[in-house]
Amino acid sequence: MELSACLERYLKHLEVNNASPYTIKNYGTDIRQFFDYCAEQGITTLEALEREVVRAYLVELTEIGYARASIARRVFELRALGDYLLHQQLWAENLFRRVYAPRLPQRLPRYLTHEEIAALFDTPPADTPQGLRDRAILETLYASGVRVAELAGLNVRDVNFSSGEMRVIGKGDKERIVLLGHPALRALQVYLREGRPSLQGERPPLPALFLNRSGSRLSVRSISELVRQAGVAAGIAQTVTPHLLRHTFATHLLDGGADLRVVQELLGHSSVATTQIYAHVTQRRAREVYNRAHPRAGLEREG
Repeated sequence: MELSACLERYLKHLEVNNASPYTIKNYGTDIRQFFDYCAEQGITTLEALEREVVRAYLVELTEIGYARASIARRVFELRALGDYLLHQQLWAENLFRRVYAPRLPQRLPRYLTHEEIAALFDTPPADTPQGLRDRAILETLYASGVRVAELAGLNVRDVNFSSGEMRVIGKGDKERIVLLGHPALRALQVYLREGRPSLQGERPPLPALFLNRSGSRLSVRSISELVRQAGVAAGIAQTVTPHLLRHTFATHLLDGGADLRVVQELLGHSSVATTQIYAHVTQRRAREVYNRAHPRAGLEREG
């Protein structure tokens, strides 16, 4: 089977299974780059592909200065392609599984302090429709830990004010229920009562929860930008993003004694191993607090 045909079928598979356009574009670009390398070696079919070719390609990426994370991402993408071909019985073995990705140092998630969160929420003006909307967005991101695409896709009917719950559609079109605290619910109520009608104007009603000044659904890019601007206005040194608020949500929950499995469900992680990294953050902080506060923490151990 021609390598180009393999890629075409795989990208169609991703599209049918509701992968984001961003994911499809990145997979297509990276895998096509590898197939172009294969063509330079005279390999154009799946049957002619060998493990040594893949390894040589990864070595070349290293030599020309690709970051370890970029190389690891390409290995992951090729493995996913191989799994698909194997499942479709188009390949006898996924040899990409026999190629090792470079080990990456574990980077602990960044997060905001409670003081920074309070400063962030104080930045949107309380007397404009956009300000009420932005405050509701910030409160909702921090209260629920939802992804920015999940937030952008919310409709008014997805928020249940009686139960303090919100329905979101996550990765792979999976539905889950997240929780909202009283501050977020209040911010949403004020926005729906005093802010959203002004943004809607005389236009035909839309189901979207968060609207822009034109009365259309607020985009992922616009949400990310308003969050960034709020961080600058609050004087926070690091760049504030919706994903940083998601990290902060998880870290603060675990700091408060939440069960790891509960946090996993709220975040929509398919594996608890993904959630486990936030526990490492709280363990590190616990050690820092202990070393700073305990009178004998800094004493050397006697032999």
